[in-house]
Amino acid sequence: MAYKPFDLTGKVVLVTGGNGGIGLGMAQACAEAGADVCIWGNNPKKNEEATAQLKATGRKVLTLQCNVADEAEVARGFAETVKTLGKVDACFANAGVSGSSGKPFTEFDTADWHRVIGVNLHGAMYTLRAAAKHMVERGQGGRLAVTASTAAIMGAPRGEHYAATKGGVIAMMKGLAVELARYKITANSILPGWIVTDMTERRIHGDAFMTKVLPRVPARRWGEGGDFGGIAVYLASDASAYHTGDSFVIDGGYTLF
Repeated sequence: MAYKPFDLTGKVVLVTGGNGGIGLGMAQACAEAGADVCIWGNNPKKNEEATAQLKATGRKVLTLQCNVADEAEVARGFAETVKTLGKVDACFANAGVSGSSGKPFTEFDTADWHRVIGVNLHGAMYTLRAAAKHMVERGQGGRLAVTASTAAIMGAPRGEHYAATKGGVIAMMKGLAVELARYKITANSILPGWIVTDMTERRIHGDAFMTKVLPRVPARRWGEGGDFGGIAVYLASDASAYHTGDSFVIDGGYTLF
């Protein structure tokens, strides 16, 4: 018999950036565990493909095109999610971007700095604020989670803007864990290591990463979106009701070695 607290039947899970990579892995696992799911994504083709994959689970699936860096779009998207699916029990603020320039910090482009912060930090805040407000008003508790990065706890040369946003969301979640505990709402962070996604694929399959970085991963492989299904189900489920303010490092042991 399956452990009942992991059963997500009757729950609704929202995953931003849920049309690929880590986000799709989370949404897929939650749907297979019984939840109805909503994914937000900017790429129409990826949205369509992810929707077809998720609907194969037999669960209700809603897909919305939403730029999380736009406060008004987030408000509209969240309202549409609740209108269509009735509620949101768990919200994974997973959407994110990396820095594009690769320049040294002394030559950082200000526009790129603001672009990364706009999605990774502001976008997470807009999303989690909408979810928290809904959960407090509904009075049934809830689960908040954010996708941070091991860049927040290791040196990230030429990626200080990315690292700053990921460190910022971890700190935000600790504050939310304390503030929202009285409403039976948990708040946790997930810190991926080197994971194969559209954002990282070109870099980690390059010669430099294959010869210098991969040998430092004790698991001896890059992570995949599916590696985040278990943590997503746990954090969305009743099994994690007393677990809040934590940071889950999922990196195949990379930060230990």
